[in-house]
Amino acid sequence: MSAMRYNPLCRAFGQRLKEKGRKSIVIIGAIMTKLLHLIFGILRSEKPFNPSHLQSPEIA
Repeated sequence: MSAMRYNPLCRAFGQRLKEKGRKSIVIIGAIMTKLLHLIFGILRSEKPFNPSHLQSPEIA
């Protein structure tokens, strides 16, 4: 829940889901899943996190 509040990427993702009419518990679950995928990708690639790699033109 703090990622939804303080992480700009998660905040934008949560806002998009909210605009689509998703319930808050579904949004929290989707953000948790997104964070797990990011963590797994970072550990697998052994490269530092680069937030600009994830940003699409609509977020930036």
